[in-house]
Amino acid sequence: MIEHTSRFHVDAPRQRVWRALHPKPPVDRPPGPRVIEYQGGRIEILEEGNDAGQGLVRICRFKTPKYLLSGGWAQSWECITEARLYEFSRYVAVGKPLWSRAEGYHELIDAEGGGCELTFYETYHAHNPILRALLEERVHRFISKDNHLTYLTVLGFCGTVTELTGG
Repeated sequence: MIEHTSRFHVDAPRQRVWRALHPKPPVDRPPGPRVIEYQGGRIEILEEGNDAGQGLVRICRFKTPKYLLSGGWAQSWECITEARLYEFSRYVAVGKPLWSRAEGYHELIDAEGGGCELTFYETYHAHNPILRALLEERVHRFISKDNHLTYLTVLGFCGTVTELTGG
């Protein structure tokens, strides 16, 4: 199993950062799944969950290494299992290729001196022991690099972002 942590300081209040990461659905949206397209993929929200997002169910499509013979794309089925508005969101996901399980969270805390700190933590586990030994670390490193860049981009809309060290 692979573990990954990213930490950021954002010169913005937690509530603003939370809304950037968890946009509310439009009031006048048509019935059916909500789709969020972004440069690195697509998120299809099948169930919105409660006000904090707990119970949200989504299908995500994202880039993956081409050597996996999947056309450079992966897919995961995800559920937010725990959420506290403006503070914490935990998810569990099953993905392919490499039939894997990922679990993670992001947490927001007020920072000393203003703004907030965001911690993103994730575990990744490929089920097949042979593929795990050969590819798990490389694939997760690729996915984590894209996740990291996505966080930097989204957080940048909220305010100045500084990457923090340590987990």
